[in-house]
Amino acid sequence: MEFPILSLMLAVPLIAAIACLFLDAPAARITALFATLINLALGVMLWLNYDIGGAQWQFTESAPLFAGFEYALGIDGIALMLIMLSVFLMPICILASWDSITKRVGEYMAAFLLMEVLMIGVFAAQDLFLFYIFFEAGLIPMYLIIGVWGGDNRIYASYKFFLYTLLGSVLMLIAMLWMVNAAGTSDIPTLMQYDFPPEAQFWLWLAFFASFAVKMPMWPVHTWLPDAHVQAPTAGSVILAGVLLKLGGYGFIRFSLPMFPVASADLAWLVFGLSMVAVIYTSLVALVQDDMKKLIAYSSVAHMAIVTAGLFAFNVQGLEGAMMVMLGHGLVSGALFLCVGVIYDRLHTREIARYGGLSINMPKYALFFLLFTMASIGLPGTSNFIGEFLALAGIYEVSTLVTLVCTTGIILGAAYMLYLYRRVAFGEQKNADAAAMPDLNAREWAMLAPIAAAVLWMGVYPESFLAPMRQDIVALETRLASVAPRYDSALDQGTPREHAANHVVFEGDKEGGH
Repeated sequence: MEFPILSLMLAVPLIAAIACLFLDAPAARITALFATLINLALGVMLWLNYDIGGAQWQFTESAPLFAGFEYALGIDGIALMLIMLSVFLMPICILASWDSITKRVGEYMAAFLLMEVLMIGVFAAQDLFLFYIFFEAGLIPMYLIIGVWGGDNRIYASYKFFLYTLLGSVLMLIAMLWMVNAAGTSDIPTLMQYDFPPEAQFWLWLAFFASFAVKMPMWPVHTWLPDAHVQAPTAGSVILAGVLLKLGGYGFIRFSLPMFPVASADLAWLVFGLSMVAVIYTSLVALVQDDMKKLIAYSSVAHMAIVTAGLFAFNVQGLEGAMMVMLGHGLVSGALFLCVGVIYDRLHTREIARYGGLSINMPKYALFFLLFTMASIGLPGTSNFIGEFLALAGIYEVSTLVTLVCTTGIILGAAYMLYLYRRVAFGEQKNADAAAMPDLNAREWAMLAPIAAAVLWMGVYPESFLAPMRQDIVALETRLASVAPRYDSALDQGTPREHAANHVVFEGDKEGGH
């Protein structure tokens, strides 16, 4: 029996969350920080002990609970990277709430720790219904975080967030019940290899899509996101942008693509169409925002559209690129929300016009903000560049038109991010209050420096992030190869199956050291 490290990673924040409910504010803060740091250490152990190129599913544990439902955990390289993202951002979120949250601190920390349990559970679950419970329960702490500790319009935002995400998931549950009945098992690795009848795949795919598209969020079901971000406290925005938006992408890569490959190929045009609209439309909307958080929220929708297009390119580059964009965006958008939080704590406004010339009195802050702005645009050497490059290369193999539109979105991204930075950090200091704000303190350094290091590490040496996922992505592409769609691509030489064979040989060569 292996050491049950995944169960331990669920137990640590759960026990701490219960403890926080009974502690006073200073003790709750310290307990939450300590628990999240322990989980980060466990996550590092998980990464170091992960056998790259070994078995597809590692650290597996299972205990049958009752007929048709099993407590089954295990991860592949894709889940490993998303768990690492979650445990990395969590202590930073606790630090971000250190001074700004003063009421009901114990309950706030408990909500965040519960959120960590549920996020790790989603990525580690190997039973369909266990996944569903974790996936849906994640709504509850986020709903409370926005509804209790959010801004002035928090009740409206939290209801909208809850109802949007819940409605999509009811259809997914019905589809899951049908799948378990048809396949005779709720084991996710088994279902990933199971061939459902093509006519059923169409309806199952749509049912799952209803849930994942809202979570991503894809246009036109993205409208809950700007409201949720604007009203959420800083740490709530960080975890929402950093991890919760990735649940939709994880759902596509774990369920929609491997379980319903025929339907995924037939409906790829729908995903491409929605992604193209999202990239252009939300980028243009971001250009005219006067609220910093809204601008970054709309930029998230545009980035996630590149993820969905990359996933449905059905090739190794597209899938690897989509995963790297998810990881990079998780770091960068989280960091941008932290940057907004830093100046919001000082001036209590998110209105861009109230700032200006901050590089004069807050030079260290302006430097961090510049790094994350550049990373958001996809500057070479930062985390988002490698993901966007791979995703677009993968999409180009399928459709030049989709690639053209998605690339336009990246150019618009540069426009709204640089415009934001110019108005906040440069120019004259019109507001005396903003001109008097002090630079970063030690706690803010502790929040921003680790993310800055991770963003640069990912941009300079992406192989350390790609290596654990490569085998799983090649396996997924092999499963999809026979149905891969081809649109207007100029690169259409050979059949999709030949492409897949070439990729697999190439990866094998790499492992053999040729």
